Amino acid sequence: MAEIHLPERAVITLGGDDAEHFLQNLITTDLDRIGPAEAWPGALLTPQGKVMFEFLISRTEAGFAIETHAEDAANLTQRLTLYKLRAKVTIATEETDGVTVYTGDAPEAAVTDMRFAPAGLAVKRLPGRHGEADAGAYIALRIEAGVPEMHADYAAQDAFPHDLLFDRNGAISFKKGCYVGQEVVSRMQHRGTARRRLVAVHGAAALPGAGTTVHADGKPAGELGSVAGDTAMAILRIDRAASAESLTAGDVALTVAPYAWSGITLAGAEAE
Repeated sequence: MAEIHLPERAVITLGGDDAEHFLQNLITTDLDRIGPAEAWPGALLTPQGKVMFEFLISRTEAGFAIETHAEDAANLTQRLTLYKLRAKVTIATEETDGVTVYTGDAPEAAVTDMRFAPAGLAVKRLPGRHGEADAGAYIALRIEAGVPEMHADYAAQDAFPHDLLFDRNGAISFKKGCYVGQEVVSRMQHRGTARRRLVAVHGAAALPGAGTTVHADGKPAGELGSVAGDTAMAILRIDRAASAESLTAGDVALTVAPYAWSGITLAGAEAE
């Protein structure tokens, strides 16, 4: 059993009679699809449809638990409280000492991280410190599965859900009705206007750090996200990547490998 402690994670809990209705009309995730012991990806968007906060959400006996980056916990709590108005909802930040990720057998109380399921990986999570920190192992795991996280792979209010494959991994719903930013997301979906996409990239040598610009025939096409040796995630202009004769990050040549589970391909994409 591999146990990886993530000290940079925090947990917010929500309860009360109106908690489910409140969240269902606010965040991108369809709460109706969250099964027992499942943690589904989701986001709170700006009215312009960009990701302001991203998180995992699961059901608890009292309501819901939201796991997010510790840097965002206070601001997300404040934002949720702002939207709460007179709704019968309680919102609290838990003292958890981070979160532990399991890639093998896990305690019964752990929840399945559904972001890894499309890639065929079984990953579970449990609040608290139950293993040793190993940032490198977790980064490699996320790159393998195509699981981006804010701060590591993109900045707040800098990406649309489609850029992050949220339209393919269950993080957003196109059927449940309105939520903040929903009109923009739906328009991108129905018009097929998403050009930036999360992909895996492989370098001919060790890749430079996150944030390095990826160039397609000398033209900026995106940036590297999390890096593990010669492999990384990157949010790229898929049309430019498809037509380029040369892709580079720094002075390292790249090849692009869209995640098979995403259904994204380079074939047929046309340059601007």
